[in-house]
Amino acid sequence: VQLQASGGGLVQAGGSLTLSCTASGNSFEYISMGWYRQAPGKQRDYVAGITHTAVTNYADSVKDRFTVSRDNAKNTLYLQMSSLKPDDTAVYYCHAVDTRTMRNYWGQGTLVTVSS
Repeated sequence: VQLQASGGGLVQAGGSLTLSCTASGNSFEYISMGWYRQAPGKQRDYVAGITHTAVTNYADSVKDRFTVSRDNAKNTLYLQMSSLKPDDTAVYYCHAVDTRTMRNYWGQGTLVTVSS
């Protein structure tokens, strides 16, 4: 599985942004996916995830502001981010787990910068 993330950019605090992550291959329905982020000088943290059965989960810091979704027909994962804060500034990484093999995969990351 190869993952290609996109959609990052510069946005003002309070604004919105949507990230996308497209997966290669033809077994997307078996792939559970998620988003992580890494701010400068900090560890990579979990943001949100959606299982291959469309069950979603969120970190407390983004709950009620971010929405994770997937389109299996397009092999694409989304992260809709709203009410963005400067603390949301980070490189956002797409992550996938093949539920058949439990192999993990990472995308290359996309930078989100929220200005105050």
